[in-house]
Amino acid sequence: MRDSLQKRCEQFIEARDVIRDAFKWDSSYLPPVCANLFCAAGALPDGDRLRACREVINQKTGIFSSFRGNIRVPLACLLSMEDHPEERFDRAQNLYQMLRKQFYGSEYLALAAFLLTESDCTEDRIVRGKGLYRRMKDEHPLLTSSEDSVFALMMAWSDQPDEELIADMETCYRLLKERFHDSNCVQTMTHILAMEKEAPKVKCERVFDLYDRIEQNNAKYGKHYELATLAALAMLDAPADTVTRDMMDVDAFLKQQKGYGFFGIDRETRLMHAAMIVSDDYVPRGAVDTAALSGTIGMIMAQQMAMCAVIASTTAASAAASSHS
Repeated sequence: MRDSLQKRCEQFIEARDVIRDAFKWDSSYLPPVCANLFCAAGALPDGDRLRACREVINQKTGIFSSFRGNIRVPLACLLSMEDHPEERFDRAQNLYQMLRKQFYGSEYLALAAFLLTESDCTEDRIVRGKGLYRRMKDEHPLLTSSEDSVFALMMAWSDQPDEELIADMETCYRLLKERFHDSNCVQTMTHILAMEKEAPKVKCERVFDLYDRIEQNNAKYGKHYELATLAALAMLDAPADTVTRDMMDVDAFLKQQKGYGFFGIDRETRLMHAAMIVSDDYVPRGAVDTAALSGTIGMIMAQQMAMCAVIASTTAASAAASSHS
């Protein structure tokens, strides 16, 4: 394994364990996903700071706030990386109120508000996001739900016309459905792929190629919520064989770690975690700050979309587990 990837893997496990200890009574699904937030930022969590940031959320919101519930843990993690977490949270709440003029309130919209506070989220962009959301709803009325509002908002940063974005997504949807049958997850993939300007067929072939290469290494990648991360991974500016080799190296590392062995997390989820870690190693740290200059904004938004999709799926799994306990 490459040295940088080895270091990131070790950081991921360390971060997961700190987060798990800090939020012992919260969902067990979330610590690995939240650990990846720190890996992407090249940071390590501090347990006391995590708990303090959770308290910031509690103090500044009511019990029924969209900033509470299952997204409170990832939000606390993101806040803990801020120099002035209370100020960032205040900005997120203010932006949320702006977004509420166009979208129904939800946990996903609250997450979008936090992620977009540093991205010059003007009223024009919000209105454009709403327009894209309506078009998504027109194309797939039964599939499009509140979590898609996050993706619609992020696509408002694309310099492609709305008509091209929607046409791109629809073409990708038809192509991807030939291989993957979870319609909702396929739709999420199309949102992520829309941030890349290549032809739809080329993008979908890159996804299929990566999926097949993983399978050729005696591994089976998931065909449900895991697909969002695969789509973002397939868009990396790196040869598919190199990316696959990195994934297999990370998967082998994770298999030896507590919580990932025979009685731990299933291999499909473990492979998704491996894909997240590999993605972090290819997207340059600090790229968000230089996106407009370096041309990486599409990749950054795609990474954020994949992260949102994973958080949405893990919080849903957490809620389902709680209702059956």
